[in-house]
Amino acid sequence: MEFNVKKLASDAGVFFSRAMQFTEEKLGQAEKTELDAHFENLLARADCTKNWTEKILRQTEVLLQPNPSARVEEFLYEKLDRKVPSRVTNGELLAQYMTEAANDFGPGTPYGKTLIKVGETQRRLGAAEREFIRSASINFLTPLRNFLEGDWRTISKERRILQNRRLDLDACKARVKKAKAAEAKAAAEHELRLTQTEFDRQAEVTRLLLEGISSTHVNHLRCLHEFVESQTNYYAQCYQFMLDLQKQLGRFSGTFVGNAESTSPAAAPSPPAAATAATLPAVPTIPVVPTVVGVPNTVAEGVLNPSEVKPPASGTRRARVLYDYEAADSTELALLADERKVLSNAVFSPQMITVYSLPGMDPDWLIGERGNQKGKVPVTYLELLS
Repeated sequence: MEFNVKKLASDAGVFFSRAMQFTEEKLGQAEKTELDAHFENLLARADCTKNWTEKILRQTEVLLQPNPSARVEEFLYEKLDRKVPSRVTNGELLAQYMTEAANDFGPGTPYGKTLIKVGETQRRLGAAEREFIRSASINFLTPLRNFLEGDWRTISKERRILQNRRLDLDACKARVKKAKAAEAKAAAEHELRLTQTEFDRQAEVTRLLLEGISSTHVNHLRCLHEFVESQTNYYAQCYQFMLDLQKQLGRFSGTFVGNAESTSPAAAPSPPAAATAATLPAVPTIPVVPTVVGVPNTVAEGVLNPSEVKPPASGTRRARVLYDYEAADSTELALLADERKVLSNAVFSPQMITVYSLPGMDPDWLIGERGNQKGKVPVTYLELLS
C-alpha cells in the first residue's frame, strides 16, 4: 500500500510538472524543442490519413448496412469475437413476400405468375447484394479497420513517448541554464546528453513508422480497386437480372392485351448510359398515324391478324434489333439480335426490320415486318434508324 501511494504521488507530480511545462510553452515562457519540417510534414500526413480513413470506413459501413441498429449489433459481435448472424437481405425478404402472395392469389393467374417471376429476380438480387457486402467487408473494410486498430495505435503510442522525451529534454535544458555551481551544472549537462540521446532515438523510431504511411496508401489503393471491382460486378449482375426479368415479363404481355384491369407492358430498360452513349445514336421518335374513320382499331381491341394489318402510306421506319425477343403468341414477331448468317466478309449481319405504328396502339409497341412475317414488337428492343 505504501508503494502504491508513493507511485500515485510520483505520477501526480509528473502530471503537474508536465501541465506547468505545457502552459509555459504556450505562453512563450519556456523553451520548446522544435522538430524539423520533414518530420512535421510526416506528422500532418499521418493525421490526415487517419482522419480520412475513419470517415471512409464509417461511410462505407453505412453504405453496406444502412440500418444503424444492425451496425451496432455487428460491432458488438465482432468485439466479443462471436460470429455475426446471417441476415436476410431486403431483396430476399421481398422475394419471400411475393412468393407467398402468389400462392394465395393463385400461381396460375397472370398476377400470380408475374409475382413469382419478380420474386425470383428479387431473390437473386438479394443474393448478389449479400455477396457484394461480404466481398467489400473482406477486401476493403477489414484492411482499413486493421490500420486504425493496429498501425495507427502503434504510431500514436510512439508519438506520445516522443512527446514525453521532448518534454524531458526541454526540462533538462532549463536546469542547465539555471545551474550555478560547477558541479551542479556538470551533472545537469550529463543528464542533458542522456536525455538528448533518448530523444533522438525515439524520434528515429517515430520517423520510420510515419514514413510507413506511404506503404499504407499503396495497400489501401489496392483494396480500393478490389472494392470498385466488387461493386462493378454487383451492379452488372443486378442490371442483367433486371434485363432478363423484363424479357420474361415481355413474353407475358399477350396475356394482358385487351384486359381492362391490366396495364400496358412495362418498357425494358435500355442499356446503361455509360455503355451505350458512345455507340448508339439517339432513338428517333416514330410518327404515329392518326386515326382514320372506318379503319378497325384491331390493335386496341387486343386482336391482331397479320394478314389484315396494312402498313400506312407514310411513317414507316427501318430499325435495328438490339436484343433477342421470343414472341409470346401469333400476334407478336420474334426477334434476333443478328441474322445468324455469315456474309462474304465473315461477319454477322444485324437484323433489320421495318416498323410502324397503328391507331390506338400502345406507345411501347410497334408493328414489325420482316419479309412475309409481321407482328407486334417492343420498342425497347429496337434502335430506330433516322
